[in-house]
Amino acid sequence: MNNFSIWSLMVDISIISGLLLAGTILRAKIKWIQSLFLPASMLAGFIGLALGPSGADILPFSDQLSSYPGLLIAVIFASIPIGAAKANLRDIIHRVREMWSYSMLLTVLMWGGGALFGLIAINQVFKDLPSGFGLMLGAGFLGGHGTAAALGEGFSKYGWDEAMTLGMTSATVGILVAVLGGLFLVKSNTEKGHTQFISNYKDLPAELRSGLMQPDKRVAMGKETVSPSSIDPLVMHLSIIAFVVGVSYWVTGLLESILPGISVPLFSVGFIVALLFQNSIRKIKADSYVDQRIMERIGGSATDYLVAIGIASINITVVMDYAVPLILLFIFGIIWAYLIFRFIGPNIFKNFWFEKSLFGWGWSTGTVAMGLALLRIVDPELKSKTMDDYALAYIGMVPVEIAIITFSPILVSNGSPWIMPIALLLIGALIIAVHKYLGLWGLSDKGNISQKKIS
Repeated sequence: MNNFSIWSLMVDISIISGLLLAGTILRAKIKWIQSLFLPASMLAGFIGLALGPSGADILPFSDQLSSYPGLLIAVIFASIPIGAAKANLRDIIHRVREMWSYSMLLTVLMWGGGALFGLIAINQVFKDLPSGFGLMLGAGFLGGHGTAAALGEGFSKYGWDEAMTLGMTSATVGILVAVLGGLFLVKSNTEKGHTQFISNYKDLPAELRSGLMQPDKRVAMGKETVSPSSIDPLVMHLSIIAFVVGVSYWVTGLLESILPGISVPLFSVGFIVALLFQNSIRKIKADSYVDQRIMERIGGSATDYLVAIGIASINITVVMDYAVPLILLFIFGIIWAYLIFRFIGPNIFKNFWFEKSLFGWGWSTGTVAMGLALLRIVDPELKSKTMDDYALAYIGMVPVEIAIITFSPILVSNGSPWIMPIALLLIGALIIAVHKYLGLWGLSDKGNISQKKIS
């Protein structure tokens, strides 16, 4: 399908939606798929990849399929600040210091470690590789398909079109590593009595396996903040997102015309415009009519579509061309993520170190969603407050993440690929040094050393 039209868009959405439904059914009905805890969006992506242009070429996707992630990631980032409660950054850091420090270390070490390994090892062997190749580890493993789309879009504007496929491949492999590695850690540490809330891996809630919520465990997706007689509440929230993304697209074009040679990512502008929109409606006291849960669901919906489309649009030919350096990068990433799990988590967290570090493993190798899925296995009722702490800590993390994704392609394209990894690793070293200086690094007390052993 070469001539793109509104009907091409409809066909693409229809096919991906059907694949998402198929993935949901497979997760609900097939036991061995349930045992892997793979999200329906990932299953949909695998089916789309097998039957799409890179596979059997049965599904009639348009030639614009790979361009959708760039728009969807803008929707995801725009949905983050809109509807969020007002919070004081100083109070947040004090309240969730451990999780904020851990999140910062995960971010700078995964991004910085992968980028530096790429430069000092992989790029020295494979001379023709772009100098930003090592960034694919942080984009895919830590960031997931959304971040991979954002970074790929940034690099594509500087002529590296293959970055999108490489990022999506990294994100897909990362999820598999998160699931398989996470399940191994759960099983081994449960058997050794290192978990606080479960004693038997087999005693897991049915909804974690099937993905289907029982009637007594279902919760509302959101609240109606306006009367349907005026405007449907869902339409109002969708209108906000569409308006913010549209304005962001216009601002992005304006900035690129003012700053020729500098590529400004749409998602970065989208986040800033969303912040300004949120502040504006807060000043006129209209923010109470925006429901955060609905915004989260819109962002979650965009994420599901992004994952499915991202995997389905992977160019197998490109992956094969980069196969050996990708494998080397993934091997390093797995070892590096485990070392962070093994040595950072137990020395940062004083309570529920395994549960919180397991969440970190899922996040640093797959996505936050995979971290949550693993956390729900060992902490079904979320008594460790890991997600509460992460939700607050993430507010202070967003600027860091956006800065990395925004400026990395610019620095690489300008011949300065070393600046970002060195800066990030120095930040990580500084965080650890401060914790040691203040006596915050290490086991909380000698009596709990046995509980902090891990496999």
